[in-house]
Amino acid sequence: QVQLVESGGGLVQAGGSLRLSCAASGRTFMSYYMGWFRQAPGKEREYVAGSSWSGGSTYYADSVKGRFTISRDNAKNTAYLQMNSLKPEDTATYYCAVRPGAVWDYWGQGTQVTVSS
Repeated sequence: QVQLVESGGGLVQAGGSLRLSCAASGRTFMSYYMGWFRQAPGKEREYVAGSSWSGGSTYYADSVKGRFTISRDNAKNTAYLQMNSLKPEDTATYYCAVRPGAVWDYWGQGTQVTVSS
C-alpha cells in the first residue's frame, strides 16, 4: 500500500504564501495522476488541483486558479502545492491523494492551513 504524508501547513496572513508537500512511501504511484483536496467545516470537500505525471494535464478549481500551482518531483515521490495570495476562505485541511487507476485510492492525513484576515 501507499502512504502519503502532507506537510507545510500553518498559519499565514491573507495575501501570504505557503507551499504544501506530499511525500509518498511504500508502493510508488507518483507516476500516476495525483491531486490536492481541501475541506473546511461546513463545506463540501473540494478538488483543488490535479496533475498528470508529466504535468502536461492539470486541473485547478476556479476558486484557486491563478493563485495555486501544483507540481511534482516523481524521482522524489513528492508533490507540491504552492499557494499564493492566500485568502481567509482558503482555510481548510488540505489532503493529497493519488489515483493509480480510476479512483483516488490513497489519501494523506491532511495538513491544516489557516489564513487570517
